[in-house]
Amino acid sequence: LLIVDDIQMGCGRTGAFFSFEEAGITPDIVTVSKSISGYGLPMALTLFKPELDVWEPGEHNGTFRGNNPAFVTATAALEAYWADGSAMEKQTRARGEQVEQALIAITEENPADVKEYRGRGLVWGLEFHDKERAGRIAQRAFELGLLIETSGPESEVVKLLPSLTITPDELDEGLTALARAVRETA
Repeated sequence: LLIVDDIQMGCGRTGAFFSFEEAGITPDIVTVSKSISGYGLPMALTLFKPELDVWEPGEHNGTFRGNNPAFVTATAALEAYWADGSAMEKQTRARGEQVEQALIAITEENPADVKEYRGRGLVWGLEFHDKERAGRIAQRAFELGLLIETSGPESEVVKLLPSLTITPDELDEGLTALARAVRETA
C-alpha cells in the first residue's frame, strides 16, 4: 500500500489541494488534517481507495468521532476556497514566489551562512551551516513578532508555513522580520 501523510502539506499548502499531485502518484490511503477544517477547528480525515474501505459492522469504532462544527467549517472552506478549482492554488503559488524571492535575497545577503533554501507553495525551509543558528533566528523572530519553527534532523532549518489566506502585505511584513532576524543573529 502507498500511504501519503498529507497532514501538514495537504489542503493547498504546496499549491494543488494534495501535495502529491505534481508527482503524478495515486496513493491508496491519504491522511489529511490541520487545514482541512478550514477555519481553525480540529479535524482529521483518512481517505481510502473504495476497495480498501471494507469495514465490518462495529469493526471501525472508537471514542473519537466527527466534530460536527468542524464538518460545517470544512464544508464552508471547501466551498469558499476550492469551489472554482484553481483560485486558491494560483494564490498559493503567487505567495510562494513572493517567499522565494525573499529567501533568494536573504541567501545572497548571507552566502556564507545559508546552506540552501527550498520549498514550494507556502511551505519553505531556510537551512544554515551553523546548526544552532535556526534556533537563534526563531527566537529573534519571535521577539520581532513573528512565529516560526525550526525543523530538520538537528533543527538546522527555519521552517516557514504562512497562513494560506495571508495577504501580500502581511507576508512582506513577516519576510522583513525574518530577514532582520537573520541579520541580527549573524
